Amino acid sequence: MHDRTIDGEVYVFGNHGALWMNAMTWYDHTTGSIWSQPWGRAIAGELKGTQLQLIPFSLVPWATWLENHPETLALNLRSRGFVGHNVGDIGVVIGVAIGDWARGYYYDAVSKAVIVQDRLGDIPILVYVDAETADIHVFIRQLSDGMELTFNVDGEYLIDEQTNSRWDPTRGLALEGDLRGEGLREIPYISSYDWAWRDFYPQSDFYGR
Repeated sequence: MHDRTIDGEVYVFGNHGALWMNAMTWYDHTTGSIWSQPWGRAIAGELKGTQLQLIPFSLVPWATWLENHPETLALNLRSRGFVGHNVGDIGVVIGVAIGDWARGYYYDAVSKAVIVQDRLGDIPILVYVDAETADIHVFIRQLSDGMELTFNVDGEYLIDEQTNSRWDPTRGLALEGDLRGEGLREIPYISSYDWAWRDFYPQSDFYGR
């Protein structure tokens, strides 16, 4: 999911109808430039090279979303013949890119472990998957004051080893303990087949195989 604001102006996009590197492309209604959907970057036209900001999102089953957001209205794309990949499909990765670093975390491996604590470059991250709800979140496991945290799973919560505080893993929020009220910064990810992730991030390696 990308923020479609460019230099303070909100752009409208449409499906270009052609594939580039086997992935969807968009066009913007303002300039007609062509954009790569996985990158969120203009690859041809007046805006070539312009990069949209990737923002965090939740890719979860409808029942999981509705439980937490009961007033939500949704467009049923399946009724229009669209069927996307399921996060539980073999070969699907949780793709994370920070600067020049990129790594794909196989969904099935992370869902069995619940959390994976890793580093991308010098950034400590935590990848969380709730196997029952298929909820995925990726956080920087470092506080604003520089404290780096290491977590253990305790039922439906996380406990940090540094202060023994209890955390909500879906919000990245400390609920109890010395760090109560502190929050982890959530970072965006891309759910993708491993071969597609490698196409766009050839420098990437993979966790879980």
